[in-house]
Amino acid sequence: MGHLCSSSHAVGAELNVLPFCSQFIPMNIIDHPKHGSIIYHPSILPLHRGASAINWTLIHGDKKAGFTVFWADDGLDTGPILLQRECAVESSDTVDTLYNRFLFPEGIRAMVESVQLIADGKAPRVPQTEEGASYEGIQKKSNARVNLAQPAEAIHNWIRGHDKVPGAWTVIDGQSVTLYGSSMLGGSVPAGQPLEIEGASRPGLIAKNGLILYGTDGKALLVKNLQFEDGKMIPASKYFSSGESSSVDLTDAEKKMAEEIRTIWKGILSNVAAIEDTTDFFKSGAASMDVVRLVEELKQKCASVQLQNEDVYMATTFQDFIQMFVRKLRGEDQEEELDIDYVKVNNMTVKMPYQCFINGKFEDAENGKTYDTINPTDGSVICKVSYASVEDVDRAVAAAKEAYDNGLWGKMNPRDRGSLLYKLADLMEEHQEELATIESIDSGAVYTLALKTHVGMSIQTFRYFAGWCDKIQGKTIPINQARPNRNLTFTKKEPLGVCAIVIPWNYPLMMLAWKSAACLAAGNTLVLKPAQVTPLTALKFAELSVKAGIPKGVINILPGSGGMVGQRLSDHPDIRKLGFTGSTPIGKQIMKSCALSNLKKVSLELGGKSPLIIFSDCDIDKAVRMGMSSVYFNKGENCIAAGRLFVEESIHDEFISQVVEEIQKMKIGDPLDRSTDHGPQNHKAHLDKLLEYCDIGVKEGATLVYGGRQVDRPGFFMEPTVFTDVEDHMFIAKEESFGPVMVVSKFKDGDVEGVLERANDTEYGLASGVFTRDINKAMYVSERLEAGTVFINTYNKTDVASPFGGFKQSGFGKDLGEDALMEYLKTKAVTVEY
Repeated sequence: MGHLCSSSHAVGAELNVLPFCSQFIPMNIIDHPKHGSIIYHPSILPLHRGASAINWTLIHGDKKAGFTVFWADDGLDTGPILLQRECAVESSDTVDTLYNRFLFPEGIRAMVESVQLIADGKAPRVPQTEEGASYEGIQKKSNARVNLAQPAEAIHNWIRGHDKVPGAWTVIDGQSVTLYGSSMLGGSVPAGQPLEIEGASRPGLIAKNGLILYGTDGKALLVKNLQFEDGKMIPASKYFSSGESSSVDLTDAEKKMAEEIRTIWKGILSNVAAIEDTTDFFKSGAASMDVVRLVEELKQKCASVQLQNEDVYMATTFQDFIQMFVRKLRGEDQEEELDIDYVKVNNMTVKMPYQCFINGKFEDAENGKTYDTINPTDGSVICKVSYASVEDVDRAVAAAKEAYDNGLWGKMNPRDRGSLLYKLADLMEEHQEELATIESIDSGAVYTLALKTHVGMSIQTFRYFAGWCDKIQGKTIPINQARPNRNLTFTKKEPLGVCAIVIPWNYPLMMLAWKSAACLAAGNTLVLKPAQVTPLTALKFAELSVKAGIPKGVINILPGSGGMVGQRLSDHPDIRKLGFTGSTPIGKQIMKSCALSNLKKVSLELGGKSPLIIFSDCDIDKAVRMGMSSVYFNKGENCIAAGRLFVEESIHDEFISQVVEEIQKMKIGDPLDRSTDHGPQNHKAHLDKLLEYCDIGVKEGATLVYGGRQVDRPGFFMEPTVFTDVEDHMFIAKEESFGPVMVVSKFKDGDVEGVLERANDTEYGLASGVFTRDINKAMYVSERLEAGTVFINTYNKTDVASPFGGFKQSGFGKDLGEDALMEYLKTKAVTVEY
């Protein structure tokens, strides 16, 4: 820092922009530039002056964190304030998450803004008040012991405020134990083995997710990892079994590898005369930088072993380290079996994963929270599902980034990657009845449709993109030569990195497949958020991905809310692409967040109000059949559903009469009944919205010909509905219902231009259709319709090889086909001179 500051004399700088710790900088350097010096400090001054401001923000349980840019003076963080920014502190926040989520990215923007304000002569100097001012020093290990005789939240704040340095500690079985990875525990406390802890109001519990501690208020928190006095760190869940694993006998090749590792240890621990089996890495003087060096040297030596920094902390002696390393080398690093519920449905035993899927394992949410996922057929609870937190997002992204940067996935031959995706598709086909059953009970999809479309097209999608893996290629480009030398320019298509995918609830598995298959084929890793109301097939897919051999960290699935999980994915600085299918308003919010965070690449498949034009010269029987499919397919919960039908006047009444006649033949009922035509709407809130939609249509003067009501039976069933006499200004003419509501308007015979103008008079442009026997008319209309897809004498005919996506406020970017692959790749140009 001294070199940077003193250089202001040499270069004639007009402003010093300094990190905090300004008390170490002489005032002649601070005052030398024309505009003086400004400093960044990670607290809302005058609160938490001093060098551990972020830690103390958490330790004190502040509801808001933030930073201050202030003018340097001769005090300790006491200068006049130029600007401040603040954010809410989440219960799952740590020093790292606060820094990465807000303090760093927003701090960079604020410093740029501050410099511009100074340049424009508009920078304020607001004196700091001493009211509410506080100063806290750097915490030492000796005074970081946690007081367990206080409420759970205070204990949690103390632990997370000291994580990772210096580490909050307590006394267990006579020795000090440092606690890492704290989160408040929501919901019921899982079963566990009691553990006496000195000073605690009641014994803790060692449960499958970690150590549960209780506060004096009876509330609980969860601690993930423990570190002992000798430096060894273990998962807290392994406290009672940490010394139980038997040693493995090494082969001659493994013994040779062990001696090579011993040499690496000796190179790092140069102060140790000889590396014995009992030599402890940390007691011999190793520090955190030495951990990084050890891991990186071993990656060079043996790239097939996925070693993490945490592994070194959990195997600190040489003999323990070799045992751990050999187990990993053999692939015997004791991955826990997937934790899966078994539920009996329709005489089938259906495996129902219900937890977050992070880094190859099913795990409860960090805070232990769950929510009920509901069967729309009768409103009953299917099971409780983990409710992911911001911290879970960060863990999942970290796993995906590690898998991309250092894992097997990024080093794998493209053809081998394709083989894994083919295997995944085969497993999906093998489990297709199970997947279709889960899809039916979770989303209300009729089983036969779930089997053929929801699941069937998902399998086709993975097979299609598996075939693309070894066909991703660039070009050679002739450029002007730099004579007398020659030049070669070529392009490469490269993966983007970690991608986020956020999908809707209408086709839970198929939407996952449409985006994930292209993403994975391109070589990316992903974190996917299924819709909160339909998480189960995504979690089943995660289980199958493990069986297919997809490396851990490549696929991560986080059930939970869009407002929390989706927003964090939009904001996360390590995500390079976000693919979203959903509503236009949410798409706009996601696009804004992706731009402001780190300018992520975005593809959006959004709302629609797709027009279907039916001319009098059509095959009317086919038009009726396909027109009904365009509206009622998948209970109308279909992004490309025909939101408005324009029927030529001379056949209008006959068309409506036939539609009503066919509706009356439809069987409404249990989607698992193979003879059912029409199942329940996806969830209660959506049903209520549809009923309100129909009420508005009636009030505005449209004619309700059929339906418009909830079916009188348990569950969320809606009658197939038909409106006629719908005028262009009406709400139902402009807004999407996303349900089984046919909205019909007449147009005058022969008025092609007029009906095209009405059909295009919408901000949406996802799909469209036309029925006519006149091919010239059909082609003319298809050219004029402003939509990403045009169907002629058919509807809903999508295929994995054909690009799918909208125009205007229906979004941009494509799913399916080669175009979708390009959404998950970047182009690099390379020029060589020779």
